[in-house]
Amino acid sequence: MLKQTFINLINNYTGNSRIAEELWNEVYKAYTHKKRHYHTLTHLENLITELAEYKPHITDWDTLLFAVFYHDIVYNVLKQNNEEESAELAVKRMTAIRVPADKINKCKAMTLATKAHQLTNDTDTDLFTDADLAILGQPWNTYENYTRQVRAEYSVYPDLMYKPGRKKVLAHFLSMTCIYKTEQFFTRYELSARENMKRELAML
Repeated sequence: MLKQTFINLINNYTGNSRIAEELWNEVYKAYTHKKRHYHTLTHLENLITELAEYKPHITDWDTLLFAVFYHDIVYNVLKQNNEEESAELAVKRMTAIRVPADKINKCKAMTLATKAHQLTNDTDTDLFTDADLAILGQPWNTYENYTRQVRAEYSVYPDLMYKPGRKKVLAHFLSMTCIYKTEQFFTRYELSARENMKRELAML
């Protein structure tokens, strides 16, 4: 289903099935890398599932899908510029299949927005970044499994380094007036997300 969604998206801009397959293979290879435990194809599936529920509120579904597939395509825990590199790769691939410039620019902005998850003036972007954080508001067992997956991705770092960094991330989100920027996600996940993160913080 995920592959077909991607192929259909690409086919909206090129009739070249070989190019569509090559682009999918690149996405598949990135998100199934052995060092990935949370930022995987399952994460993309969950994002699309979350966002599909609010499709009537989304003005540019194609661009949103491009952002979903490319926002974490570059993911290296040793680097601080993953969002920027992911955005640049998205721009390159979308340009190659002649996606209109306004969609390319919007996809780039959406991808970069996942770095800080701040409120923007674009509802599509806010829904996208909220969906990216939907995991934070899931039932505790799901959230706890997510924390284990994230820890596995950062296994290169010992607890002495990982725990202070993780505490900083949690404190950052908890200091926000609103973790979720849209009414839809705020109503659904804000309270449980805060409870989950406070619980994790107490355990670190």
